[in-house]
Amino acid sequence: MMSSSIVAEGISVEFPIYENSHRSLKKAVLNLTTGGRIGQDAGRHAIVRALDELSFRFSEGERIGLVGHNGSGKTTLLRTLSGVYEPVRGSLKVSGSVASLLDVSMGLDSDATGFENIYLRGILDGLSPARIRSKIDEIADFSDLGEYLNLPVRTYSSGMMLRLAFSISTSVEADILIMDEWLSVGDAEFSAKAAQRLEALVGSASIVIVATHDPSLVERVCTRKIGLEHGKIVSDELVVLKQAPSVEVPSDSASLP
Repeated sequence: MMSSSIVAEGISVEFPIYENSHRSLKKAVLNLTTGGRIGQDAGRHAIVRALDELSFRFSEGERIGLVGHNGSGKTTLLRTLSGVYEPVRGSLKVSGSVASLLDVSMGLDSDATGFENIYLRGILDGLSPARIRSKIDEIADFSDLGEYLNLPVRTYSSGMMLRLAFSISTSVEADILIMDEWLSVGDAEFSAKAAQRLEALVGSASIVIVATHDPSLVERVCTRKIGLEHGKIVSDELVVLKQAPSVEVPSDSASLP
């Protein structure tokens, strides 16, 4: 059985800027100064180079934390690894099935019922109708939405919609799990249940990649931390996972009642 891996060699992702006036172009450039690098393509159009010749290898068993300021390229890299963006240069090889939790509400149809949305999202995730049918009861039970699943999603509160989306997104096992921050959804009771499922999902994945601003999350979950700045890798280091503090046992514990 082939092991999971992600190998990138010199990948770059660029976005062209098409503006009608010099003033609006200048404004766009100024707004992007904390993000990717500004350049020009072959037609001398302004572009933003969101990822700039990144090379790395992620192997089975690794949990990678992506860190950096807003606009450093973290989310662009996650979307590229998920197949949303195509590199304009370089090569990217992904071995293994991928589950993306970048936007759990993506693909929900507000006019469709909860049950219909389970099928729609399943198809978007590449599942066969038979596979979706085998999971529908599990998803419905986990969401705790009951009869609301027979109603259009537009009648849901934002919290109910997130519960449905989370239940669908986390029902698929995958070799490679990609997340933008640690998900927290619903009220206290559902949030605790969601956290347990997310922990199990992370534990069962061969490779986990998460972008975060939370140093404690990196220390708790990740084995490797990659720093991004202006679309480039500026640091790549191993992380020593924090262990729970040990409890000292008294030397005469054997004599205790």
